[in-house]
Amino acid sequence: MDKPVCIIDTDSDGKLRVQQSALQILQQIQQPVVVVAVVGPYRTGKSYLMNRLAGKQTGFALGSTIESKTKGIWMWCVPHPTKAGTTLVLLDTEGLGDVDKGDPKHDTNIFCLAVLLSSTLVYNSRGTIDNKAVMELQYVTEITECIKVRSSDEDADESSEFVKFFPSFIWAVRDFTLERKIDGKDVTEDEYLEFALKLKQGTSRNVMEYNFPRECIQKYFPSRKCFTFPFPTAPENMYCLGSLDSAAISSEFLKVTDNFCKFVFKDSSVKRLKDGYTVTGRVLGHLAKTYVDTINIGSVPCLENAVIAMAMIENEAAVKEGLDIYQSAMEKLKDSFPLKMKDVSSEHRNLSNMATQVFMKRSFRDTDGNYLKSLEENISKLFDGYLCQNEQASKRQCEDLLSSLSAPMMKKLEQGFYAKPGGYDLFCKDLEDIRKKYNSQTNKEVKAEEVLEEFLKQRSVDSKAILQADKKLTEKEKKIKEEKEKAVLLKQEVKAKEEKQRQLEEKMEAERQSNEERMRQMKEKMDEEMRLQREEAERAMDSKLKEQADLLEKGFKEKADRMSQEIEEFKRRSAEAETNRAKEFAATIENANRRHEETMTMMMQNHREQMTAIMQMNAHPSAECRIS
Repeated sequence: MDKPVCIIDTDSDGKLRVQQSALQILQQIQQPVVVVAVVGPYRTGKSYLMNRLAGKQTGFALGSTIESKTKGIWMWCVPHPTKAGTTLVLLDTEGLGDVDKGDPKHDTNIFCLAVLLSSTLVYNSRGTIDNKAVMELQYVTEITECIKVRSSDEDADESSEFVKFFPSFIWAVRDFTLERKIDGKDVTEDEYLEFALKLKQGTSRNVMEYNFPRECIQKYFPSRKCFTFPFPTAPENMYCLGSLDSAAISSEFLKVTDNFCKFVFKDSSVKRLKDGYTVTGRVLGHLAKTYVDTINIGSVPCLENAVIAMAMIENEAAVKEGLDIYQSAMEKLKDSFPLKMKDVSSEHRNLSNMATQVFMKRSFRDTDGNYLKSLEENISKLFDGYLCQNEQASKRQCEDLLSSLSAPMMKKLEQGFYAKPGGYDLFCKDLEDIRKKYNSQTNKEVKAEEVLEEFLKQRSVDSKAILQADKKLTEKEKKIKEEKEKAVLLKQEVKAKEEKQRQLEEKMEAERQSNEERMRQMKEKMDEEMRLQREEAERAMDSKLKEQADLLEKGFKEKADRMSQEIEEFKRRSAEAETNRAKEFAATIENANRRHEETMTMMMQNHREQMTAIMQMNAHPSAECRIS
């Protein structure tokens, strides 16, 4: 993108809406995304910071009056400067606290959308982090009313779950003029932030009002940092209070903003959903629409519902993408038909593995394995279709070859060449020559034996007529030759069935190998999902233990004791979730194996029936023939 676009704004009725043009841009982004959103009071220079993060001086709208310039949420997608194969998505939000807004919930909705969509949330303010600044971040205290983790347990306290999914938090303090000292000692920016968020002892209303927003910030954003900007040497040229001429911006301030960009890039990670699923630009667009639609109907955005909705969309798309990979390559292969069975099976196996790999990469939460099953079944149907087309191509080519090779003999038949004493032996010799030339030129094609069998059956009518008319042969000799011809036809029929049997065995082997690879990929994906789920729970537990330790260190024993119960409940839920996920995975593997066994059973039944037919044919007495 060469410039930002609006992704979320409001319509004439004041309802939020997602811009289709922005969704179309996100739809094209297949890479993982790092999403950095900036929020904060209006007229504090958020847009300028976002332009700098994009590596530009201009882009996001910069105003020059006291009115808020940015409306809704604007988006700018650029290649990530330090993470190869990743897209940086910058979200510049409408300034909070604009007096011209009519809906008091509008700011809360914008703030919550920024939290839900971002992997790093930058809160931009001016001056210092004093009580007034903390109180202005009131929206964090309303999160539990505006965001749900699960669709069930409506009365349960879900605040402990937020830490799993919420973005990292950076408090950017502009125009910072104080010395960073506490009790006369120099402190880091992060230590300054923690000092500003320090809780007070006591149970009075004032103390509780003072502590509440600080407790929320500490609980919901355990990964938090601070970055301070010194007061600019040319304030009239900053924050859009005058013309934004790069020559007028002090080199010192540019250096600070460059450091801020590096700071953000280093601290920002790829956006992930529940259970560690990596978000691409395409998924981010779906999330934005899902959350906005939910808000517009008066409901609370639910992370679980969003994941379920995304899973349905992505899994359906994953099936289609896998099938497209398979079908497009098989269509190219079709241009080379007819091919040997092993060549078609080999390509099918490779493409089936590729399709499964593509599916596994994009799908998530296919807990019952239905989408993988759909992929398997559709690929199997396509494979059968391509086998049929290969057989038809082989049949046409073999028939054309036989037609060409037998043309001289057919002409002799029309001319009555064989209707004379000794004609039967001449006919058999010509037929044998045709068969040898045919076998040398068909290159073991899938329908070669079957087409030859049909050809010999058709010629047997001519053969019988010629045999009966041949006056050179006695009745006894005619009887012997007739029996020999029957043996030859039977032998060819057996060869045709044996070829079918061999092809069925090759198909079974291809299916067995495909299933092995599918199971391997499935287990690999499930192990990775379990690992991410476990790491997610461990990070959340670490943050809770850290929060509890901080409370104890600062003398809040009662609060720390209450947290012990919360931690135990969190452990129970995490263990239960891991157990349930393991059961789901085991059931998915079991169902996949059952489907494979059912397919193989059907193939084996077909195999047994063909073997029985061949054995019965071989039980017939055989005789030699000069054309065998």
